[in-house]
Parts: sequence; structure tokens; C-alpha cells
Amino acid sequence: MRFLHLGYDMPLYRPPSEANSLILQLTIGCSWNKCTFCEMYKGKKFRVRKEEEIIEEINFLASYNTDVRRVFFADGNAMVLSAEKLLNIIKKLRDKFPKIHRISAYALPKDILSKSDVELNQLHEAGLDLLYVGIESGDDELLQKVNKGESYESTLLGSLKAKKAGIKLSLMVVNGLGGKKYSYQHAVNSARLINEIQPEYLSTLVLTFPYGEKKFIEQFPGEFEPLNQVDLVHEMEIFLEHSNLECSIFRSDHASNHLILKGMLGRDKGILLKKVKQAIKNPEFSAIKEDWQLGF
Repeated sequence: MRFLHLGYDMPLYRPPSEANSLILQLTIGCSWNKCTFCEMYKGKKFRVRKEEEIIEEINFLASYNTDVRRVFFADGNAMVLSAEKLLNIIKKLRDKFPKIHRISAYALPKDILSKSDVELNQLHEAGLDLLYVGIESGDDELLQKVNKGESYESTLLGSLKAKKAGIKLSLMVVNGLGGKKYSYQHAVNSARLINEIQPEYLSTLVLTFPYGEKKFIEQFPGEFEPLNQVDLVHEMEIFLEHSNLECSIFRSDHASNHLILKGMLGRDKGILLKKVKQAIKNPEFSAIKEDWQLGF
């Protein structure tokens, strides 16, 4: 479906799976915005939009089309809003768009933890179904180096608290985040954290340098040597080998990924590892360019 332009504060980001969702900007930018690897909101000054502005947008959209099925809350972490404000917005959405079956948002673990169990239950019951959490890594040393503002423990506790309320999780890990020096511990500890959380969805993307490697390296305290394609796939192999998931939909198909992998972990763990090992053994690395899918 197509909507009139809402005058978004650009750039506007959303997960790939929200391509057909109505996007509402509840906040502008990211309340943390200090991660050294992320340039998404560096050009924005964080602010929370007025509730009346958002309600006005909802009324405007509903006057044109009420067939909205999915809604995504932008920008970086709409969960920084109070539970009361989120509930008011969700209630208005469901009143105006009766066919909605999923509402989702980006979230920081600290913002999940700031909500009580009762508040999270209320949000889920109202219609908040899915949270996208960029955990980036499960390694505390690396999280400090990239100034994530979270830890293994805060990510674990925040994620489990959301799951307890019935909210589904889509977690993301950054392949190559620690460079060569921290690659192994990044892969192992990220897998360990994911195993404890058991998210419904899991994805990986590759560390990129939109403003050049030099800028990132200058912000990285200590030694940083970027991974090449072979190194990145080796790191993925270690991550998958240490994963112990029961039923998580896995995607490694971001535009930054050199090796496309899709499947269900742990059902397809063996198949995915076989593909990774084949890519590593391929002398010309042509296998990395193939789109390996497992019926999804």
C-alpha cells in the first residue's frame, strides 16, 4: 500500500522485514548515539516527538486507508518512551487500523529494563509484538571498546524480561566487529549470549565503514585490524559451531554480508556449517557469492 509523504526526518531506517510496514517516527535519532561503529543517526539531535503530533499523523493516515497490517516505530529506540505514552499511541493505532496484527520497534536493553514487568505485559497485550535489539556482541571487552553502553548482563536481562512478557525478539550480531584480535572471543561470547536468550529471530551483518576505516580505527582503543572475507567466514563458522539454539529463524542476508545464509537454528545448523566450510575451502571464494537458502 502507498501513503502520502509524512515529512519524515531523514535518513529513515527500518529492518528489512518491515519493508511493507507503516513507519511512525516516535523519536528522532537515537538516545544513546555513541556507538563507534554506527553512523545511522550521527547527523540527528535526539528528541522525542510530541504525542499530539503522532496522533495527528495517525488520524491523517486513517482518513486515506485503514488496511494497515504492520506498524514499525522509528527512530533508533522508541522504547525509550514511557509505557504510558507508548500505550496511548498503540491504542490509537488499533482504534484507527483494526487490521493491525504486528507492531514492532528498535530497542536498547536498558530501555526494556527501565519498564516494569507490568508495563511490558500491558504493552504486549496492547499489541507490541516484536522488538529488534542490536546486541552487536556478547563480549564485554569488545562492547566497551565500541562504546555500546550495554553489557552481556544488561542485554541478557533486558532480552529475557521482554520474552517473559511475551514480546518476540529479533537480535542482531555484527560480524567482524572486533577485528582479528578479538574475533574468536567475539564469536564465542556472542553465541553464548544468544544461547541464553533463545530469540525467535537472529541475524548477522558485517561491520562496514561508511566514513572510512580510518575514522573507526581512530575511535577504537587499542589494536584493530579489519577482517577480510575469509576471516569473516571463519568467524561465522566459530559462531555457528558454538550456537545451541532450539528454534530461531536465522538470516545472514544483509547487503553487507559476503556469504548469504538462511535457515532455522538449530534444525539447519549442520547444513549451514557445511556451506560455511565449503566457502572457506573454495580457493577462489566464488561460493561466498551464492545465495544458499533452505526453503524459506
